Amino acid sequence: MARIDIREVKKKLRAEFKDLRRNMSFEEKNRKDMAILSRVLKLPEYGNSETILTYVSTDIEVDTKALIEQALLDGKTVAVPRCTPGKIDMKFYVIRSLDDLEPGAFGVLEPIPKRCRELKKFEGSICVLPGLGFDVQGYRLGYGKGYYDRFLSKYEGENIGVCYNICLKSLLPHGRYDKMVDILVTDKFVKRFHK
Repeated sequence: MARIDIREVKKKLRAEFKDLRRNMSFEEKNRKDMAILSRVLKLPEYGNSETILTYVSTDIEVDTKALIEQALLDGKTVAVPRCTPGKIDMKFYVIRSLDDLEPGAFGVLEPIPKRCRELKKFEGSICVLPGLGFDVQGYRLGYGKGYYDRFLSKYEGENIGVCYNICLKSLLPHGRYDKMVDILVTDKFVKRFHK
């Protein structure tokens, strides 16, 4: 019996999820982004947190710019990642507005280190995770670089995956280093996973 190459399966799934996202109209994406944002803001974990760790969204990702702006209005500390050149490592920096960002690795907006301080302690924080897709068991399919997997292996706070319902599968391939999310938020529902 032939063995399945999990990397090839993941590669095909990534392409499928990207196509699904690109094919959404602006209005549909905006409606789904607002539904996800509304659900995240209603989470008790959001209300109880002092610090929000979040990615800065690209055009095909669940929007986080509105979340960043709302969290700042709510008086929360907001920190976003900056990738370390040449390493599979990222550090979170505190931002005061979206003006503290510049294009960085992979064309993603990242904090400007000269203007932002590095966040070294994560007590009282939640982490909003990107993912091309998720499954109903709480596993995520990222972009395959491993930045978040490495960060999550040390992070002890609650993590929240955000995803469009169309990018949800019953089961995704995952390895022994993949971690489930604590909470999954889509445009249709919120699901919690007990570990």
